[in-house]
Amino acid sequence: MSLTPQRLFRLLVVIWVGSLVTIGYAAAPTLFATLDRVAAGAVAARLFRIEAIIGVFCGVLSLALGNLLVRRGAVAYRRLRWLLVGMLACVIVGYFSLQPFMDALRAAALEAGVDVGHSAYAARFGLLHALSSAFYLVESLLGLVLVWRLPVGGVIPPGGAAPRGV
Repeated sequence: MSLTPQRLFRLLVVIWVGSLVTIGYAAAPTLFATLDRVAAGAVAARLFRIEAIIGVFCGVLSLALGNLLVRRGAVAYRRLRWLLVGMLACVIVGYFSLQPFMDALRAAALEAGVDVGHSAYAARFGLLHALSSAFYLVESLLGLVLVWRLPVGGVIPPGGAAPRGV
């Protein structure tokens, strides 16, 4: 069995999980530590949008590759697909379902001349932000488990010889 699909799978997973960790746990906190809340929130929102797009792109391609690998006999990828489905669900609900409501509250507050944290929408925004953060945390944890469980080296198909040049 060619190792190319396995290497592409690993690359996509590492890009996705690496960007999750970098944006969510390094870049965003740094923004809020160095910029005022409104500017940091605006930049963080753009970064999380990029992260969501990366997540959907890498997730869908990884899931397709995982299915291909399982069909080719690489049973180690069978359980990994469920982690991918969980991560995709988190990014879809956590970003694409909740973020439009958060954006609407932010826009309404700015239209009223205040930032969302000091507006009448602060409590609702805070709740949506907490839910979104929880989905992001679960997605991150699933991603770390996924990276941890990635097969090491080449996967030997049932009854097959070990691949060369791993």
